[in-house]
This record gives sequence, C-alpha cells and structure tokens, in this order.
Amino acid sequence: MTNALLLLLASVTTPADITGRWVDYQPRDDHKTTFHGYLVGDMDGGAKPGVIIVHQWEGLTDYEIGRAREIAELGYTVFCADVYGVGNNPKTAEERQALVSKYRDGDRANFRRNLSAAYSEIRRWPMVDRTKIAAIGYCFGGTGALEMARAGLDLKGVVSFHGGLSNPNPQDVKNIKCPVLVLHGADDPFVPPAEVDAFKKEMDADSKPYTFIAYPGAVHAFSQSNAGNDNSKGAAYNAAADMKSFSEMVKFFREIFR
Repeated sequence: MTNALLLLLASVTTPADITGRWVDYQPRDDHKTTFHGYLVGDMDGGAKPGVIIVHQWEGLTDYEIGRAREIAELGYTVFCADVYGVGNNPKTAEERQALVSKYRDGDRANFRRNLSAAYSEIRRWPMVDRTKIAAIGYCFGGTGALEMARAGLDLKGVVSFHGGLSNPNPQDVKNIKCPVLVLHGADDPFVPPAEVDAFKKEMDADSKPYTFIAYPGAVHAFSQSNAGNDNSKGAAYNAAADMKSFSEMVKFFREIFR
C-alpha cells in the first residue's frame, strides 16, 4: 500500500475492533454447492452498512481480504464473496481464464446466482444494516458488481474498479436500482473504447445514474500492487490511480449511505 493511501485511510478511520472470519454459505436453491467467503468488521459494534467485494480472476485471495480490512476500518461490515465455489482454486492463467469465461462470457445467469448467494449471506449477519448494502469488484469482480445491479438486487450503490463493462443483455439495465461508479484505466486494452461507449449508451438510454472516471496512463488491474509496473503487458499497478480511485469510493459510500 502506498504512503499516500495510508494517509488517506488514517484520515477517515474510526476506532473499532476489526476482526475477520471465514464463512461457508450456499445458494438458496442449491445446497450441494458451497462457497467460502470472508467476513470482516466490528463483530460486536452493532449494525453498519455492508459492502460486498467480488474478487478478480484469481478467486478470493489476500488482496480482497486486505481491501476488506481497509474498508471495514472506515466503519463498514465487509463480505468477500466467492464466485467460483469450494474446490475451484485456479492456479494458472489458463485455469483462471476458463473460469472467467464460464461466467462472464458464458452463463451470466449462473454468475448472478452465485453473486446473489453472497448478497443473501451478508444480509443475515446482525452487524449489517440490511437496508444499506453496496457491492464493489475488481477486474472480473467489477463485472460481477455490475451484474448484481443488473440483476435487480436491492443495493445502495455499485463500484467497479478496472472491471469489464460488457453486457450481453442490455435490456437488463432497466433493473438497476442504484447509482453506479465506474473507475476505469483510460489505457486499459482489455476494456476497449467500444465497450466503454456501449456501457455509457446503455446507461444513458435508460437514464440510470452513473459516474465514469478514467485515469490517464492507467491500464487493467491498476489497483493491484502485484500486477507489476509494465503497462505494455496490459495490466499494471498505478499508485496514483489506486489512491484516487479509493478516495472516490470513500466519497461514494458517504453519499449513498447517508
């Protein structure tokens, strides 16, 4: 984490006894599939707004857990979702791409079902205010957060960090009930201008509230410090975009959770 981001967190952090725990959960309609999520927050501090984090293509990792702790320290209860399910731990780029394609490029209905399971799970915990829930996601997870809104889930807001914006069912934009914040790498080769334009047209056509911020010089995975620093590879960390996008998310939460 950058020094600037640490300073930002210090300026907004509220004292709390932040702890985390692994949680096994299942979809309502399928008790054969088990997901392994991670809950972070002040477990004894009363109901707080809830934030769901949807993971990037590697699955639920220390990256999401670290982000969850940062957000929990702002005064929220955070649940890291597991889209892939227990036993699906992709180790290679080929395995990761296969799982991403399975949900993002193939079965969006199943993608939404797995995301909805995480939404149901966070709502059952007493330290979560069920009327104030948001979803965020990184890369593949950014697409997931948008899919939760397109599925019509009762969310206060959605944030996509360098996420895919494609939508094979544009008519589902009508289901969105909340503001959307898209934090995008302006030079991201994996989310080309045509995809960006299509997303904006879909949202505009249905008059859905959204904010789109593109960071010049940033590519895919700009908030992930383990992405390296070589923009020519299409995915790389960008400290400035990381800090600015986190700050935008903080401001967004303050607005939607009022």
